[in-house]
Amino acid sequence: MSETKKALPILFAVMFLVMVGFGIIIPVLPFYAENIGATPTQLGYLMAVYSLMQLIFAPMWGRISDKIGRKPVIMIGIFGLSVSFFLMGLSSQLWMLFAARIIGGFLSSANMPTVMAYVADITTPEDRGKGMGIIGAAVGLGFVFGPAIGGIFSKINLNMPFFIAGASSLITFFLVGFLLQESLTKKGGSQANTEKISIWQTFNGPLSILFILQLFISLSLSGLEATFAYYAAKKAGLGTVTLGYLFMIMGLAGAIVQGGLVGKMTKKYGEGFVIQLGIVISTIGFGLILLVDSFTSAAIFLSIFGIGNGVIRPSVSALLTKKSTSGHGSATGLLSSFDSLGRIVGPPLGGWLFSIAIGLPYISGIVLSIVALFLYQMYTFRSKKYATMN
Repeated sequence: MSETKKALPILFAVMFLVMVGFGIIIPVLPFYAENIGATPTQLGYLMAVYSLMQLIFAPMWGRISDKIGRKPVIMIGIFGLSVSFFLMGLSSQLWMLFAARIIGGFLSSANMPTVMAYVADITTPEDRGKGMGIIGAAVGLGFVFGPAIGGIFSKINLNMPFFIAGASSLITFFLVGFLLQESLTKKGGSQANTEKISIWQTFNGPLSILFILQLFISLSLSGLEATFAYYAAKKAGLGTVTLGYLFMIMGLAGAIVQGGLVGKMTKKYGEGFVIQLGIVISTIGFGLILLVDSFTSAAIFLSIFGIGNGVIRPSVSALLTKKSTSGHGSATGLLSSFDSLGRIVGPPLGGWLFSIAIGLPYISGIVLSIVALFLYQMYTFRSKKYATMN
């Protein structure tokens, strides 16, 4: 499809810039909030409120994009993100920072599900995995480069990274406005009868299992992200700079696999095979992390985990948009909501497990991954049964 060749590089650039903006503020936000007067508990709430907004509103934006089109919803999301970054940079009191995070979470929850729905609109079923993988690679690379940029500009002052992130998002807004065409007006654009189908009808039949599977994957990942810095410091004596390099290596490994291999593998073997392979590899990664004793071992084991985890979400997205009858936006919006739920529950759960024993978050990651693998088997069984009944 010619529109696929034109649109995918633009979507890659859009999601890369969006995630660079997210990444820029990651190393700065804790210190910035602390300067304003936030306690560690309040910082936790500040992080959680953003994910809560994503949890609540991602399905709504996905559904709206099924009705009015992808481009305006993507532009709303990116403009909202830009505004929230500028507001954060101007915040002088804690309530202002919370307000900025709430606004940002509400509006930017439009971005991921709508971009994924756009990819589903313009790709054939055979190339769906490739398209989703390219978006996943953009997200991964954005998180690789964003924190490094944020760290550099934070040396000027702690406000500067927020203004840089806001400007980056504003540039992205104009990039979408001038270069991106509307996918639903093109042949192959999928617009379900959303007036008659509710969002929760998307969570119906065998497909409901895929949403729960993504929740478990998100839980395990966010538990690792919340505790690995403490774990690596205790097990291998690694500091903050070294940890930054580790997550950069993991992000690059995942992005390379998403951008290069996901499409080829899903086309040859199907999304189901790639989902299961990703779960198995990430389970092995969790087990290996328990053996970390140096920077080298941490880099290798985290990369194995990152490669496995990185291929799951694009493949689940591709499979959902192929099978769902409720509109691509409704399906990807609900998937983003379950992903956000995992990111809300995962960090405190991981922290609590870590306080009991430092290896428990990764043992629980193994357990959650095995459950996810079982859930996929259940999805396969129910799909076959559902097909024979209909």
